[in-house]
Amino acid sequence: MSSLKTLRTATLTTLLITVPLAGAYAAGHHKGALDASDPTDMTGPRVTGLIEQVRGVEQGIADARETKGISTSEAQWLHLRAAHIGQAAERVAASDHGRIPAAQYHDLLRRLDNVDQRLMSDTGSGFMIGDGSDGGNYPNG
Repeated sequence: MSSLKTLRTATLTTLLITVPLAGAYAAGHHKGALDASDPTDMTGPRVTGLIEQVRGVEQGIADARETKGISTSEAQWLHLRAAHIGQAAERVAASDHGRIPAAQYHDLLRRLDNVDQRLMSDTGSGFMIGDGSDGGNYPNG
């Protein structure tokens, strides 16, 4: 009777040890439907959107140059800055499997906005600050 009790205790102990380990082993092999993705990465559509925004700014530069809104040297400088931003976005995305980390994404957007603001200021289409009470409005930037 003693050997039966020992066998039963050993079996129960083995079962209690292996069941939680088996569950942990099985859970580690797949990602569940409710598992969230990493919120620090910007994926596919945002990378594409950033590249499209760069193209839009470059088109605005070309249009401003055609209408003689900016000089050739200014257009070249703005094109160079916009192209550098686009290349940086493509380089980061290529090195990180099509993703751009959030901090770099926002930095690239900020830099592109600075180029766009410079273009608007140079062409006179930027928004003005001041109410005119001191003799005029002034371009922002």
